[in-house]
Amino acid sequence: MTLETLLALMTFALVSSITPGPNNLMVLASGANFGIRRTVPHLLGISLGHAFMVLLLGLGLGQVFVTWPMFHTVLKIASVAYMGWLALKIANAAPPEGAETEGRPFTFLQAAAFQWVNPKAWVMGVTAVTVYTAPGAGALGAVLVAAAFCATNFPSVSIWAWMGTQVARWLSSPGRLRAFNWTMAVLLMASLVPILLG
Repeated sequence: MTLETLLALMTFALVSSITPGPNNLMVLASGANFGIRRTVPHLLGISLGHAFMVLLLGLGLGQVFVTWPMFHTVLKIASVAYMGWLALKIANAAPPEGAETEGRPFTFLQAAAFQWVNPKAWVMGVTAVTVYTAPGAGALGAVLVAAAFCATNFPSVSIWAWMGTQVARWLSSPGRLRAFNWTMAVLLMASLVPILLG
């Protein structure tokens, strides 16, 4: 991989990681509801889980979708169902008056597993592997693409979690926190629209 290709890959990984999507909206809500410290396993799960998925795509998993296109449809259906469930969890995370916040932040394994039903994560991974690895690059090409995402993804999702903690001060009112969580739930579902229509 040339230096120019590596820089282009890093730029793509950064831009696709830091722009709004399911992961970023979820860590924004987690930062607001649970704080940075309790959100760290979620952040690590996203970063390492996505890098692992990209590595497997680079090693040939993406060929499954070319050989059996029905798996793409199955993935879309599973993604919509799972995101709907997550949106309900986020929407209902606001505490009733004087109560503790319901729910828990995502664990490392939950966040890592989520990458497999996150349509944006799939699009990012497949695009990077097909555009930035040369034919015959083999395992080294897959490792470089995965490493680029790992290096850019963690800082990107951390910024979104930090923004959530900043918003949390304004969300000290249960009514505002409830409205924020419902807004995040709606945006999470809306983030599926461009991918599902594509």
